[in-house]
Amino acid sequence: MTRILIAGYQHETNTFAPSLADWAAFTRGDSFPAFTRGDEMVRQLAGINIPVAGFIDAARTHGWTLVPSAWAGAIPSSYVTLDAFERIAEAICDDVRAAKDRGGLDAIYLDLHGAAVAEHALDSEGELLARLRAIVGPALPVVASLDLHANVTRRMLELADALVSYRTYPHVDMADTGALAAQLLARRLAAGRKEPQAARRFPYLIPLNAQSTLLEPAAGLYDELKALDRELGTVTSFCPGFPAADFDECGPVLWSHGERAETAAERLWARAGEPAQWRIEVLPARDAVAQALGLAASAGKPVVLADTQDNPGAGGDSNTTGVLHALLAQGAGRRFPGQVALGLMFDPAAARAAHEAGLGAEIDLPLGKAVPTFTGQPSDPPVQGRFKVLALADGRVTLKGPMMTGLTVGLGPSACLEIEGIRIAVTSGKKQLLDRELLRMVGIQAEQMKLIVVKSSVHFRADFQPNASHVLVAKAAGPMAADPGDLPFRRLAPATRTRP
Repeated sequence: MTRILIAGYQHETNTFAPSLADWAAFTRGDSFPAFTRGDEMVRQLAGINIPVAGFIDAARTHGWTLVPSAWAGAIPSSYVTLDAFERIAEAICDDVRAAKDRGGLDAIYLDLHGAAVAEHALDSEGELLARLRAIVGPALPVVASLDLHANVTRRMLELADALVSYRTYPHVDMADTGALAAQLLARRLAAGRKEPQAARRFPYLIPLNAQSTLLEPAAGLYDELKALDRELGTVTSFCPGFPAADFDECGPVLWSHGERAETAAERLWARAGEPAQWRIEVLPARDAVAQALGLAASAGKPVVLADTQDNPGAGGDSNTTGVLHALLAQGAGRRFPGQVALGLMFDPAAARAAHEAGLGAEIDLPLGKAVPTFTGQPSDPPVQGRFKVLALADGRVTLKGPMMTGLTVGLGPSACLEIEGIRIAVTSGKKQLLDRELLRMVGIQAEQMKLIVVKSSVHFRADFQPNASHVLVAKAAGPMAADPGDLPFRRLAPATRTRP
């Protein structure tokens, strides 16, 4: 029987963000499944739209025996702490040693993000791969799936037999990518050697909002990638990268596996490398709100406004108030009473106060927080006012949209608070607003809104855009720079231009 050890380590690190990813972040189970190990990993993660679940399903069709190790994931934030990384790496490495002693291993599959930066290991996925190689040697096949936002390093490409990344943003193909990793592993096992590989690194950073595969140029580029693979028999990946990681190998990379990998890489590079195509319009918060209100007056579906610089899926804490201040200043809730919504606002104290006061109560409190930003200046102050408690919830909800379908998250005590006609989904846990169920959890029906503010950059498009009349992107003070050229890099390679 072919024995495959499976494990996962998922974190997207914004080194300019205010909050670290400590061990608790990997065990809470708010935005990602909580740390799990052994057979429980398969039971807990199977059937969810994430890579390891896709690999598990594909492995069964191959007749492989799975040896489950550990899987750890935490919401994007600043550095992974030394303690958290060492706990995760030690668990996986210990399980690999044990598996070698109890029947041996034929291969390892890793469900990685690819943009995790630890306090003591800037290329922490490369560090994990190096530790595994020290245990199993150079010959054992090691294959990994990666997030589309991976910052793929030379060490990752050298130490893994094959890597493959998502091809969609919003990431609706996560399980499919796990299945593609299984295909690459089957090719590697059949060949008995590592396939030829070719890679290209970009000399600039691509803004997160410009990377959406629902928009050009990414949509056409990934279509071409898939066409090249069909023509050449290769398996090619393109990671636009996560541009808020201050280390020397931050940035876009494309690579290909197969006998004609060099041809695939060169042809896709010629298509992808033009920097000017990656520009995108982002509006100041005040202008974005004004434009959204104007559009909403005659729109038959909600206008969706992305508060991109407080995206908790990119290192924000989902608690800044710049867009909320702009909504209040322009009378958005008075203009469309009960039809303006904002979420998710991470404020455990406000959620607790709402639960203590009870349904229908009116409470005076400060909502949100002024947090450090990449500019060195804090974000906007909390909104101090009187809020009405419209709904209460325990924060447990199962996602039904195209992303992470089937995942149940636990966001703790949650509430819908209303101020001046604006409804705010307040939670005690952090989660990017990428699924309408997260609003329904606190009684907000997205389809009935005129204007919805989402603390997200692109993932919201999967479930919200099909029901939206217009989508705008706002730039309010927060921890995630819409333009990577605004970030105060110290370690970025000198050759990397920070603006396309």
